[in-house]
Amino acid sequence: MTDAWTARGSLSWVRAADLAVKRLIDVTVAAVALVCLSPLYLLLVVLVRCSGPGGAIFRQTRLGASRKPFVMYKFRTMQSDCDATLHQDYVRRLLAGEVTAEGGLYKLPSDPRVTRIGSFLRRSSLDELPQLFNVLRGDMSLVGPRPALPYEVERFPPWADPRFTVRPGITGLWQVSGRNRLPMLEGIRLDLEYVARRNLWTDLVILARTAHAVLEGGAR
Repeated sequence: MTDAWTARGSLSWVRAADLAVKRLIDVTVAAVALVCLSPLYLLLVVLVRCSGPGGAIFRQTRLGASRKPFVMYKFRTMQSDCDATLHQDYVRRLLAGEVTAEGGLYKLPSDPRVTRIGSFLRRSSLDELPQLFNVLRGDMSLVGPRPALPYEVERFPPWADPRFTVRPGITGLWQVSGRNRLPMLEGIRLDLEYVARRNLWTDLVILARTAHAVLEGGAR
């Protein structure tokens, strides 16, 4: 019994140390990236503001660890005050398995709400840049399951619950394994795989694969 408790205590200590180092890496990388990329950030602010009425930063409520709501930041890629009904219906059909890939992608084809600069930002993943502030605030991590919208979570299957035991990330296993080329339920299963075997080495591999994908031309 003593040996079992000792082993369990050791595992808990290792996990706590692992989480502390992960948080240190998150804060350090996010802070350095924001400083180094500040000229690009300011340029994108100007370009988005010139793309049409509305602010450069889009704020949206997402659910993070323990399903706690927080405000996530992105560069605005759509026209202001868009109706979310189109996306909500698409997510419902995705989770019901009623959608087939178009052009190899599981995403809304020719979404009329997306601006020209917004389309570029999405392809290059530069629209996610403001989420570095979410990482500094502790809402998100660099690596983890993507933060879900409340109406998405309402339709998640019960077996998806473990994905809410960790902070959501800017990138994750789903994103580097196919992103929009995968059905949504398969992506959720990849989130659970990450949660089950997460460690610092896994995070570093995912970050390296993310950087490679962005340099190759961005995610689809």
